[in-house]
Amino acid sequence: MPVREDAVALRDDLVRLRRSLHAEPEIGLDLPRTQEKVLAALDGLPLEVSVGRGLTSVTAVVRGSRPGPVVLLRADMDALPVQELTGLDYASRVDGAMHACGHDMHTAMLVGAAHLLAGRREALAGNAILMFQPGEEGWDGSAAMIAEGVLDAAGPKPDAAYALHVFSSAVPHGVFTARPGTTMAASDALEVTVVGSGGHGARPHRAKDPIPVACEIVTALQTLVTRQSDIFDPVVLTVGSFHAGTRRNVIPDTARFEATVRTFSAPAKARIKDAAITLARSIAQAHGLDAEVTYVDGYPMTVNDPQETTFVGDTITEVLGEDRFRPLADPLPGGEDFSRVLQRVPGAFILLGAGNGATDNHSPRAEFDDSVLTDGATVLAELALRR
Repeated sequence: MPVREDAVALRDDLVRLRRSLHAEPEIGLDLPRTQEKVLAALDGLPLEVSVGRGLTSVTAVVRGSRPGPVVLLRADMDALPVQELTGLDYASRVDGAMHACGHDMHTAMLVGAAHLLAGRREALAGNAILMFQPGEEGWDGSAAMIAEGVLDAAGPKPDAAYALHVFSSAVPHGVFTARPGTTMAASDALEVTVVGSGGHGARPHRAKDPIPVACEIVTALQTLVTRQSDIFDPVVLTVGSFHAGTRRNVIPDTARFEATVRTFSAPAKARIKDAAITLARSIAQAHGLDAEVTYVDGYPMTVNDPQETTFVGDTITEVLGEDRFRPLADPLPGGEDFSRVLQRVPGAFILLGAGNGATDNHSPRAEFDDSVLTDGATVLAELALRR
């Protein structure tokens, strides 16, 4: 039976698993209920299954009947600290946590691919590593799994690696897309604390007020981006956190803000890093204050291998039809820790439209359509089989 037909036969099981995961989301590197559900879904399959030591990961190896390459397939499993507002009958039952980025979809798809590959070991030349990863949302779970040896799980290191990510609005429903080269941005953090001297709000001349200085730095950073960054090598800098003071008539000692910085090339990252640090310190100094500035390197750029990206497009077109794959024109400014794998293994990060286009990923109202689960499982399995 063709892979796609077998995947359709798994649909009800995959939907049940996905909705069970959605109802009990977990955040970070410790996902015990999620791990338990994945292990149960893999139970009985002819796989070599292991779990993480420092995080609740699951690694499963499918051994083919003949020698061949090693292919890694990855799904992230963690949720976000978001209060769900979808009103779905399987909505999150955990206060303050939600699968708002579709990782429950990814997990169910990879479980489906595990079933499809396990039933085709005779046709599999080589081995497949199935990487069920916690902690993608800012916890760098990919780096932790690499440190624990996921790339060595089958013996030889992987020859290719693939991951699927669903989007609720950025990609048309049911369409797969990818591009060679940079696909997702590097995601870094800029942390600034302006240090002044507190006092009475009615006598600011007797204090060193850090709030207007911090505000000036925030505004100047936006000008910095537009005036020192190449418009064809863009930079995104967004201040998402700003904290200062306790009461309206008290000048605080410090004002602190944090920004996310997204870049698409190493030169752009180097320029904005140096310039932002210099700007923040210089503005504070001009006002007679100090600025403590930290630039935190986060996820690197997600860079797809050109040959593997072509292979992905050809596979999807052949299996699902010409209308189901479209080249991705531009990189996305989101960050991804699958970049850690792609730094070591040629592969591709693939996007799949799975929403109604009304809300974005990370929204408390984000919804994803279960109808794409079988296609996602099919594509992952076919990539491993054909590669």
